[in-house]
Amino acid sequence: MHAQLETCLQAVDRVLLGKDRQVRLAMTCLLAKGHLLIEDLPGMGKTTLSHALAKVLGLSFQRIQFTSDLLPGDILGTSVFDKDTGQFVFHPGPVFTELLLADEINRATPKSQSALLEAMEEGQVTIEGATRPLPEPFFVIATQNPITQGGTFALPESQLDRFLMRLSLGYPGRAAERALLLGGSGREQLPKLEALLDHSQLAAIQDEVPKIYASDAVIDYVLRLVDATRTQPAFALGLSPRGSLALLSAARAWALLEGRDYVIPEDVQTVLPSVAGHRLRDRADPAGQGGNALVQWLLREIPAL
Repeated sequence: MHAQLETCLQAVDRVLLGKDRQVRLAMTCLLAKGHLLIEDLPGMGKTTLSHALAKVLGLSFQRIQFTSDLLPGDILGTSVFDKDTGQFVFHPGPVFTELLLADEINRATPKSQSALLEAMEEGQVTIEGATRPLPEPFFVIATQNPITQGGTFALPESQLDRFLMRLSLGYPGRAAERALLLGGSGREQLPKLEALLDHSQLAAIQDEVPKIYASDAVIDYVLRLVDATRTQPAFALGLSPRGSLALLSAARAWALLEGRDYVIPEDVQTVLPSVAGHRLRDRADPAGQGGNALVQWLLREIPAL
C-alpha cells in the first residue's frame, strides 16, 4: 500500500516540479476523504496538480470555471424538455464526477458558491425536489485567487469549513523552475500519466485511514491545540468539533503516507497549518488573514507532550 502511494506521488512530482510537500498534503486530503482549497496566484500549477491527481488515481475529471455570471444550474445540472417524449429530461452538470476542479471559486457570486455545499458535505445534490447521489469517491479541489485581487467574493466561514485543508503552492525554487524552462510545462507531461490505482484500491486505502492508531497522548495533544483556539484571547474563532475531527483525520492520512500505522505528534504538526489556517481568525483583525500567524503561535506555545 505504501509503495503504491509512493509511486503515485512520484508520478505527480514529475509533472509538478519542486512541490513534493504540497503534493503529499493534497494526497493526504484525498485519502482522508476531504476537500481541498488551493489559494494562490494564477499560473502556479493549481490546475496541473488537479489533472495529475485525477490521472494517476484513475478518477473521472471535470472542471468548472467560476465566473460572476455562473448559475447554480451550470454546476448541478438542469431539466430540459424533450419534445419527442413530451417529458423533462435531467441533464447532469459537471458536479457529477469523481474529481471536480472548481477553478477560481471566489470569482462566482455567493449563490453559485453555495451550490457546492450539499455536494461537499453529503455527497449528493437536491435538484428540483429530487435527491441525486454523486459518484464515489467525490473529491473537490477548489482554487481561489487572493482576496486582495479585484472581482472576488470572499468565501464565508460556513463554506471554508467544508474544506478539510487549504494549501498554497507558492513560487517554484530556482532549480525546479530551471528544469521547467528546459523541459517544457508540466501540462505537456499530463498525457503521459497513466492510472496507477483503480477504484477498489483507492477505496481500500481510504478505508485504512480511520484505522491508523492514535494514542491517548496524541489525542490529548489535539485537544490542547483545539482548547487553546477556544480560550486564548487572540483567537476570534476557535476550532469547531468538525475542525478537531479534521485535524486528527488528516494526521492519520499523513501517517499512512509516511508508511506508519500510528500517529505521532509530528504528523499533527505537519497538517495543522493546512487544516486550521483557514478556520481561525485573529480577534484584532477578524476579517483579515491572521489564521497562519495563529497556527504558528500554536506550534510554538502548545507542548506536544
